[in-house]
Amino acid sequence: MLGLFLLLPVLALYAREMPDYSPELLGLAMGAYGLTQAVLQIPFGRWSDRYGRKPIIAIGLLLYAAGSLIGMLAHSLAALFVARLVQGSGAVSASVTALLADLTRAEVRTRAMAVVGISIGLSFVVALVLAPVLDAAIGVPGIFVVMLAMALAGLALLYVAVPAEPARTGGAEGRELSAMADILVRPVLRPLYAGVFALHFIMTATFLSVPQVLATDLGMPTGSHWKVYLGVFVVSIAGTVPLILATERTGRGRLVFVLAIVLVACAQALLGLDHAHLWRVLAALTLFFAVFNYLEARLPALLTQAAPGTDRGAALGVFATSQFLGAFLGGALGGVLLGRFGLSGVFWGSATVAASWAVIAFAGGSGRQISHEHA
Repeated sequence: MLGLFLLLPVLALYAREMPDYSPELLGLAMGAYGLTQAVLQIPFGRWSDRYGRKPIIAIGLLLYAAGSLIGMLAHSLAALFVARLVQGSGAVSASVTALLADLTRAEVRTRAMAVVGISIGLSFVVALVLAPVLDAAIGVPGIFVVMLAMALAGLALLYVAVPAEPARTGGAEGRELSAMADILVRPVLRPLYAGVFALHFIMTATFLSVPQVLATDLGMPTGSHWKVYLGVFVVSIAGTVPLILATERTGRGRLVFVLAIVLVACAQALLGLDHAHLWRVLAALTLFFAVFNYLEARLPALLTQAAPGTDRGAALGVFATSQFLGAFLGGALGGVLLGRFGLSGVFWGSATVAASWAVIAFAGGSGRQISHEHA
């Protein structure tokens, strides 16, 4: 995840130097990994049930390494698009989660899952800070080298440090298809799938635009972007914590959830209105990160409350697919908006997606239903 995140803050600027640059192709390159992740996440999980976790994870890491090698050697934006597709085809998140579940006792499993969640969140923060520094020092091809090295290190850890997985015991595969169909259409879950789709659509579109705002509109050197990201993220925690506390202590979790979505729309609208003044950009980004961090944690929590234990794995698979599909379309459609309407068009498009999500969340009443079922 750190490798995938590392390119978000720097790829848009690097792509502009390519001979075949276009905003549309940039958007595809930004979100390409999400397409193959979305398509292959559930099949990789099923294959890990059948053939074992470690062999499938190893294949995924090798695909990720191959994509990193292509990216390292790429001299065109089309080649970068292919590299990101190949990287994303190593869709082993579900397989890794399943292996973790196989290797942990039920009484400590939640704690183990929480540690993984924290590590992913931390990797996002580290990437925001580290990527501009690495870009200034070794460039995007060098970042692909780092990603290749991390893939190979992960492969070594898989066989040297991770305990042997238990023997496969089989499963009710005939039940899986009917369960998946039920999980896809269950009313209480659909708003959550739509929510994670919208959130990652907006996140990818934001990083399609914000690095260009900092470099072009504000004249900030790429190597200094990490100061903006780090400062904004640290300050945003002061906004995330009250949202979490209000959710847990006031009994108005649904209203807080919808309010957070509305605030995402407001942050994007502020960037759409004015991204030529530093302090306004910083204020809008701080607001965005405050609510993004809250929603990124709240959506999986709501899903695990709403999905019954017997179908939770299937629901998480659909949830992950929705997330990565949102990342792909956020890049692809963001590139179209960038080409036709400029940076403001991307921000206003993201604001529209957030506003539509707020309507779905409010009208669907998912928070109230989930709270009732959980109680």
